[in-house]
Amino acid sequence: MSPAAVELLGFAAATLTSLCWLPQAWRTIRTRDTRAISLWTQGLFATGTALWLSYGIQILSWPVIAANALTLLLVLAIITMKLRFG
Repeated sequence: MSPAAVELLGFAAATLTSLCWLPQAWRTIRTRDTRAISLWTQGLFATGTALWLSYGIQILSWPVIAANALTLLLVLAIITMKLRFG
């Protein structure tokens, strides 16, 4: 595979894995219903995502940076709603 094809593969994976959080974040913001969401799970996931983002920055991998930056924003929105509305 060419380097450009590998980057496209990375961006495709990044897009799909990041966008999977969009429905949950949107539903949480819209309904403010966070009862079924585990704060511990979201916190651990956010920490792992922040570490992946840091790793992506260190190796200058734009698919890793983009995916984890977007995912981290969405998960932080969910955590904010969980802390605000219980």
